[in-house]
Amino acid sequence: MASNEPRFKLGRVVATPGALQAIEASGDLPIVLLARHLHSDPGALDKEDVAANEQAIECGFRILSAYLLIDGTKIWILTEADRSATTLLLPSEY
Repeated sequence: MASNEPRFKLGRVVATPGALQAIEASGDLPIVLLARHLHSDPGALDKEDVAANEQAIECGFRILSAYLLIDGTKIWILTEADRSATTLLLPSEY
């Protein structure tokens, strides 16, 4: 059942220079990506990663989302296990 309620807290939101450049170049809106992440939209994750995120939300582990920007660039969003911070980054920056 879909809910409009966030599934977890984001904490402080930060982004790497590469992610900021990619988002700006693609024309995507970071707030849309963050909203998808916050509501557990699976994006470009496989079934195993979706299941891992469900466990992470329930047990307090790190949460990963992967999205394709309009231009096809993949971006990751990671929320730390303690929910202190959420980072937007390119996979190559991990």
